[in-house]
Amino acid sequence: MLAFITTLRHPRNSADYSRVEALLQDTLRSVSRQTCDDHLIIIVGNRLPAFELPPRAVFVEVDFPPPSTHNGPRTGPASVIWDKGTKNAIGLIAAREYAPDHVMFFDADDFVHRDIAAFVAAHPGAPGWVSTRGWIYSRRRNAYALRRNFYRYCGTSFIIPWSAYEVPPELTVTSSQRAIADAFGEGLERSLEHGFAYDWWRDRGRALEPLPFPGAVYHVDTGENHSGNILFGPALPYREHLRHDYGLEPSKGTAATLWSALGPASFTRWPAIRLRQPKSFLESFSPPVDPVTR
Repeated sequence: MLAFITTLRHPRNSADYSRVEALLQDTLRSVSRQTCDDHLIIIVGNRLPAFELPPRAVFVEVDFPPPSTHNGPRTGPASVIWDKGTKNAIGLIAAREYAPDHVMFFDADDFVHRDIAAFVAAHPGAPGWVSTRGWIYSRRRNAYALRRNFYRYCGTSFIIPWSAYEVPPELTVTSSQRAIADAFGEGLERSLEHGFAYDWWRDRGRALEPLPFPGAVYHVDTGENHSGNILFGPALPYREHLRHDYGLEPSKGTAATLWSALGPASFTRWPAIRLRQPKSFLESFSPPVDPVTR
């Protein structure tokens, strides 16, 4: 069985939490369209979503404090990795009850290919896969583009055996963030954060095979992206395979889509500047002691 795992940020670290939930709802529609029933969806967050979850989805509530005093989604990579990493760990702990063969983390605003669960079920015992190709999509523009080395851009990229994460047996879904961080050690950042994960698995001798089809759509321009990444320049206008493969509905009509995908409007915003990634974001990070009241 494949366990899909995702996390929700703390409501205080969002621009509009109702928007966060709306994005999640679209994402869950995509993930739950799997052509194979041999899967489970685990969502970890501070607040149960206001909408009904799809079949095969379970919600795990945590009382973790916000990782930053900043009100909004752009809190910096360290606080994002701390919050997301410990919640991903809770997802792994919760998955233990269902004994999955493999795990795929997905971002709560992305879209997932409908055949992933079937593909994993057809390859029991495999060492795992990585999406070397995937799509980046802007709903604002209703346009998309192919990205190679997709796993460097998007966290919805890795399918790994659950056992490979070596979940410490003493941890439970009620464990504190500090207990989780201490138990997982550097693996909290290295294996649970996509910017480090490929090198982490490679350096430990795990030969991940390329997924033979684009596994996901990286959704940008949402207003709630941690990274602030956008789709810049001319791109492909929306095509029907996005609906068929990923459950992604169009956001514009044909004429407006062509204008925003290929016309001058495609250059109206500059992409975020990418700086060199440090060896560790968490090495010097200290979570706020009481971020709600400080």
